[in-house]
Amino acid sequence: MKIIPVLLTATVVFVALGSSGRSTGLQSSDSPLQLPQEKHLKNIKQLSFGGENAEAYFSADGRKLIFQSTRDGHGCDQIYTMNIDGSGVRMVSTGTGRTTCSYFFPNQSSILYSSTHLGGKECPPRPDFSKGYVWAIYPSFDIFTARPDGSDLKRLTTTPGYDAETTISRDGKLVFTSMRDGDLDIYTMDSSGKHVRRLTNELGYDGGPFWSYDGKQIVYRAYHPQTDKEKSDYLELLKQNLIRPTTLEIWVMKADGSNKRQVTRNGKANFAPYFFPDGKRIIFASNMDDPKGRNFDLYKINADGSGLERITYSDTFDGFPMFSPDGRKLVFASNRNAKTRGDTNVFIADWVE
Repeated sequence: MKIIPVLLTATVVFVALGSSGRSTGLQSSDSPLQLPQEKHLKNIKQLSFGGENAEAYFSADGRKLIFQSTRDGHGCDQIYTMNIDGSGVRMVSTGTGRTTCSYFFPNQSSILYSSTHLGGKECPPRPDFSKGYVWAIYPSFDIFTARPDGSDLKRLTTTPGYDAETTISRDGKLVFTSMRDGDLDIYTMDSSGKHVRRLTNELGYDGGPFWSYDGKQIVYRAYHPQTDKEKSDYLELLKQNLIRPTTLEIWVMKADGSNKRQVTRNGKANFAPYFFPDGKRIIFASNMDDPKGRNFDLYKINADGSGLERITYSDTFDGFPMFSPDGRKLVFASNRNAKTRGDTNVFIADWVE
């Protein structure tokens, strides 16, 4: 999510909320990228250098990453792939419109991402922040597949409205966020775009879904307005293809949409949840420890809401975590070690239990 994904891409939004481009914490003696409190991370390596880079996700063999980046003179995010050592960077999207939410298919013969290029070659306008932070839900976002080199582009979604925030299970099933029925809800479909099924129905934003490793659960972020004023504000923004991301909670449901349960209850902006390989724990980003709500760090929590633990301690943005297929490495985006204020880069680290 980027609906951040975009939309204002998740990237752009949370980076805007959380970047300071500096780190005032004590650095560990062996690495300028890691803080002493970050005991679950080891051998942190920076894979990108400068600009806006985020939502980096592993291929099924753990050897490559696909991510979104604003670089090479483009005015907004395009999709790139690279090796996990940062080499072999290659743009695989069209170079037009805005893109987000890329992913490798399990067989690695195809990739998936969302793009606005059919709605116009130029970057769509960024939202008006005069009423505070909002995400733009660009209605021209559709989901596309392509070969790993970007060729043979195929459109999967044709319904009016926003379609994005897609991830893929290990057996090739897609889960995504769509406005096709008038609200922002989560759906599943097969790899050809058929057999679409709606999983969420409550008023509000349900998005950023990820599968558990066994494909039996889905973790996601949600905002469900409760009061009449909250509902009115949400619907008014939605008419303008906008949402306000200041309150998001982590939820879990079964793959068929049943047994929905709320995991976090802190009233903050919790996003980018991802299951541990055991399916019992979740890693996610949140601003819960910053009274001003500007700094985001990574946390882990049990799927039942217990056992909350902070993972990163940088005073800049940390988000978009994903474990490698074997669970031994963690990739994430961060403002740490930024050469320019607001730079967001991709990092990889060994995970330490």
